[in-house]
Amino acid sequence: MTQKVYSAIQPPDGTILESFNRHDYVTHEDTVSGEHYMLDGGLEYTRGSVNKVQAKDLSVYTTDPHEKVREYVTWGTYGKDGKQPYRRVKLCDMESEHIQACLDTQHLLRPSLRIVFQTELAFRNIDSTKTKETV
Repeated sequence: MTQKVYSAIQPPDGTILESFNRHDYVTHEDTVSGEHYMLDGGLEYTRGSVNKVQAKDLSVYTTDPHEKVREYVTWGTYGKDGKQPYRRVKLCDMESEHIQACLDTQHLLRPSLRIVFQTELAFRNIDSTKTKETV
């Protein structure tokens, strides 16, 4: 089943609106059309504005090539020690050990993201079935 792994739109002025999780409501007043654009729902659902000039849908799905998926899927992190400022890291830029740690510890990880993370490790030729103790 096709599932969304990245939710974003691009209004006419080129601004990218991303919604990462449920109730992540983002808005933008477009400088070209003068219209207000909004996006909400992250990967749970999609709710957006209806505009005279439509925004471009930039969403990425599990059925897209992995080479594309790995460039758009991001993971929020506070760093290895948990004390760094929050930032989002592209899957392609995550260390393999970090991806494996997410698979090992994030038991509520969305199934579509679990598959994308496992696919990334396979893409890198790393066995994702190993636990961090055996790596």
